[in-house]
Amino acid sequence: MLDGVLSLILQKSCPLCDRSTSTYLCASCRKRLDRDQFSDPTQFWKQRIFAWGNYTDTLKRTIAALKYERHPELGMLLGEELGRSWLKARLHPGKLTVIPIPMHFEKQQQRGYNQAELISRAFCQITGNAHQPKGLQRIRATEALFGLSPQGREQTLTQAFAICKGATQNRPVLLIDDIYTTGATARAAIQVLHRHQIRVLGIAVVAKPSFEPRS
Repeated sequence: MLDGVLSLILQKSCPLCDRSTSTYLCASCRKRLDRDQFSDPTQFWKQRIFAWGNYTDTLKRTIAALKYERHPELGMLLGEELGRSWLKARLHPGKLTVIPIPMHFEKQQQRGYNQAELISRAFCQITGNAHQPKGLQRIRATEALFGLSPQGREQTLTQAFAICKGATQNRPVLLIDDIYTTGATARAAIQVLHRHQIRVLGIAVVAKPSFEPRS
């Protein structure tokens, strides 16, 4: 009886549908989210991209709730799932340093958190890798990249990132982000790390479109 009472007390609303739930998502939304998971998250690894799921339907809605509707707990859910998939894939036997793609200070203040950092923290709790949330910083506020051409994205992100003092040079780095589209953001971050002789293994993301974006 006590378990039943505690269960009722701990119930909350699912951030996607408002059904009552005691976990991150209700059972129905969780089932739909699992349908968006790639059967092979290593399918893009030739490009050094590890992607948990297809950026569509419930996964797209979950990321939107995380970023724009103040549901930071969804970053933990997605980071845990990404971490479990990474361990299962066994792409790198050794330890890594995990660095999230940073947000500009002003934008992070407005949102209250960096979703990539929430994801990377949960990822490291699952995988046991070293978390370096301040390995990179975004020193230039950039306009929204949506709708820009690939060339426009590259130009916008030029000199947007800088390395922080104490960034590791002892282990390869795995970058973490929520979404990978054209890759302009990841390339800009990788260039900075390479300039400081830091090896980058690749980038792990929660979501990537299953198709290549148009030029």
